[in-house]
Amino acid sequence: MALKESEAIVLRTYPLRESDLLVTLFTRMEGKMKGVARAAMKSRRRFGGALEPLTYVRAFYDDREGQELARLDSCEVIESPLASEVSYARAVALAHVAELLDELMPDREASDAVFRLSLAVLHELRGPALWMPLTYFELWMTRLMGFLPEFSECVACGRALDGSRAFYHALADGLVCIDDKRVASSELSPESRRIGAQMLRSRVSDFAEIDWPKAVCADLRKFLLQILERHIEKKLVTAGMLEKIGG
Repeated sequence: MALKESEAIVLRTYPLRESDLLVTLFTRMEGKMKGVARAAMKSRRRFGGALEPLTYVRAFYDDREGQELARLDSCEVIESPLASEVSYARAVALAHVAELLDELMPDREASDAVFRLSLAVLHELRGPALWMPLTYFELWMTRLMGFLPEFSECVACGRALDGSRAFYHALADGLVCIDDKRVASSELSPESRRIGAQMLRSRVSDFAEIDWPKAVCADLRKFLLQILERHIEKKLVTAGMLEKIGG
């Protein structure tokens, strides 16, 4: 049987038996899938550094009907996050992208939009920028998964929010006006809503030259993470790690 070929992003690897690896890939052709890389820890010719998390590769694999795991034959590196220095903060940011893709993408469901988004954000994460590409990725993943509410109106009464105050609650969807605010709600600032709306109309590269410390859109990231964690019904490990990073 001829091998299948697809561009892919490596999400995770786990040791399996003596020298094999269990690999989770997000492929352009077939979406998220798992495969076994036989003798991957011994074969530099077939894999080399291609199985490092968030490496963009061309994967060759045998995927037979009825088998849960594909057989990963080899990978060619297209772009590696290890091509430039990886600080701790950047490593956590990359891990966050991988965790979101792994948790949100269904098995064997291709999404070219998510694949292109991931590549664009990973490209921006090669440089010193951290919080801007992460904000963009979380926002667009929330939208592409169908979870993102309207920024412009109260979900309770339909009132236009425009530049007025808006609030959200960890246990409820959407934004509400001050009259419909629940106890223990958090506020999402007009400025963060404006930037979020602009990001939904723009490419991530359009924001590359903007100075973006951690405080910018921190409330928007909190809002988006609460939505995502509510839908996957678990806490994201990397979200807690990012919270401890300065900047």
